[in-house]
Amino acid sequence: MIIVYILIALLITLPITTIGYYHSKNISGALLCLLIAIPAWLLGRLIPIAGGPIIGLLLGMLLAQTGFIPETCKPGTKETGKRILQTAIVLFGFQMNLSHVLNIGSQVWMLLLAVVAVALILAYIIGKLLGLPGNMQTLIGVGTAICGGSAIAATAPIIKANNEEVATSISIIFLFNVVAVFVFPLVGHLTGMDDLHFGIWAGAAINDTSSVVAAGFSYSEAAGNTATVVKLTRTLLIIPITFVLAIRQSKLDKNKEKFNLRRIFPWFVAGFFVASVITTTGLVPPEATAFWGQMGRFLIVVAMVGIGLGSNMKELIKNGKPYMLLGFCLSLAVALVSLLFLWLA
Repeated sequence: MIIVYILIALLITLPITTIGYYHSKNISGALLCLLIAIPAWLLGRLIPIAGGPIIGLLLGMLLAQTGFIPETCKPGTKETGKRILQTAIVLFGFQMNLSHVLNIGSQVWMLLLAVVAVALILAYIIGKLLGLPGNMQTLIGVGTAICGGSAIAATAPIIKANNEEVATSISIIFLFNVVAVFVFPLVGHLTGMDDLHFGIWAGAAINDTSSVVAAGFSYSEAAGNTATVVKLTRTLLIIPITFVLAIRQSKLDKNKEKFNLRRIFPWFVAGFFVASVITTTGLVPPEATAFWGQMGRFLIVVAMVGIGLGSNMKELIKNGKPYMLLGFCLSLAVALVSLLFLWLA
C-alpha cells in the first residue's frame, strides 16, 4: 500500500494546491521528501502516540542540521512543505462525516466554541505580553483551539507563515499532546468522571486527533468513541477560522489595493469541505473515501518532512522557551475551561 501512496503522491495534480509545483527545479527536493517520508510513515504506525507527521518533521529537522541536504534539493523541499501540505488538507476532508455535527448536542457545540474563543483570545493577550510574533500567536492559538498540526497546516499558508514558524508551533503542540495522553485519564479517574463526560472533555480539550484517540480509549471504549466524534466535529471549525484569518490577512497586506475575496479565500479549505460533503452523502464508495483519507495522512508526512528540512533546530532550542510557555498556558486554560463547563452543565 505504501508504494501506491508514493506513486499517487508523485502524480497528484489538484489544481487548487499544486499549480507551479511540478517544475524541474522541485523534483529532486520532492523525491527527497518522499524518500524520508517512507520510514517516518512506517514508524508512525508503530508509535501512534507520536504519529508519522511528527516523526517526519523530526527526521527532517535532524537531517537539516547535518548539512546533508544538497542545495539543488532546497527549492523542492520548500515547495513540498507548502503545496503538498495544502493538498493533504483537501484529502483530510474524506475522513470527515458531517453527520457527526448533527449528532452532538447544543451543549457540546457551546463547549467547543468556548474552547476556541478562550484559546484564541489568550493566545493574543499572552503572546503580546511575551512579545511573540503575530504568526506564532496565531499558529499556537489555532493549534490549541482546534486540532493541533492539521489546524496549523491549514492556517500557515493563509497567514504566510514560514517553515520555521510552522515547525516550531507543531513541535510545541506535540509536546503538550503527549502530556495530555497521560494526564487526562489520570485526572478523569481521580475525579470519578464517567465515560461520556471524559470523552467529551478529551475531544474538546486535547489538540491532535491521535492523542485524543489514545487518551479516550485508554479510559474506556465508550469514552474513546465519544472523544473521537467530538474531536472530528471540532476539526470542522477549521473552515470558519481560516476564512476569518484570510480576511484579516488581506487587510494586513499593504500590497493589495482593495478587498478581493477570490484572491484571499483559502480554496484548499473549500476543497476540504467538498471532500467532507462527498463522504457524508455517500456519492463515492466508503472504500474510496477511506483510501483518499489515508492518502492525505501520508501526504501530511511528506509535507512535514519538507518543513523539517527547511527549519533550524538550534534556533528552536535557543528561542523556544517563550513559545513553550504560551503553549502551556493555552493548553492548561483549554483543559480547565472545558472541565469547568462540564461540571456546571
